[in-house]
Amino acid sequence: MTIKIDKKIVSYNVVDQKAEEVSENEVSAPVESSESNVVHMHESFERPERLIGSTYKIKTPMSEHAMYITINDVLLNEDTEHESRRPFEVFINSKNMEHFQWVVALTRLISAVFRKGGDATFLVEELKAVFDPKGGYFKQGGVFMPSIVAEIGFAIEDHMKHIGLIDNGLDEHQKKFIEDKRKELEGKGAATAADSEEGEASYPPSATLCMKCSTKAVVLMDGCMTCLSCGDSKCG
Repeated sequence: MTIKIDKKIVSYNVVDQKAEEVSENEVSAPVESSESNVVHMHESFERPERLIGSTYKIKTPMSEHAMYITINDVLLNEDTEHESRRPFEVFINSKNMEHFQWVVALTRLISAVFRKGGDATFLVEELKAVFDPKGGYFKQGGVFMPSIVAEIGFAIEDHMKHIGLIDNGLDEHQKKFIEDKRKELEGKGAATAADSEEGEASYPPSATLCMKCSTKAVVLMDGCMTCLSCGDSKCG
């Protein structure tokens, strides 16, 4: 490449290209190293010796024996700003051996999805959308379950809400409003039963099924049909 010089040269500087590359690397190195230290869930992630988890009990009218779902979590990037708790594996146990094969297959598939990494919350909607061709059932508290698989999905959803992967949906104002209305109905004698042995809230006998959360908790309040479980209202 030819450059025409039409002025007198009065000074010059020698540019050290290697020195510039070293200085640029020194500036960018701390940022890259800090990002590379962040641990994400992936297939080759080794299982720690001890995991934290929770166990959920499922008791259906379809079986004499209860089903217990244990979800173990792994704590990633502990004591850092990137700390997160992610589900790692699932175990389902029951004395009822009728569903043994598909239960084992389901636990292995769910655990594999958890260990794959990425957003695993889609599993909740997929499991909740499974319907039993023989018909579903109402669990204690008036919540309709389309199938046992769907109730497993509800248990996983409850766990993901507990660890912060799924938003609870209701803010503090909505929770307070529902609680106040529930107490108001109880004061008028609308609610006739106390909480069940499973710890689930009971609702007025006249309550109807909510199409949003599948709970028999919709009552007429202030001239508007409102769900005492999820807060859904026809009046917005």
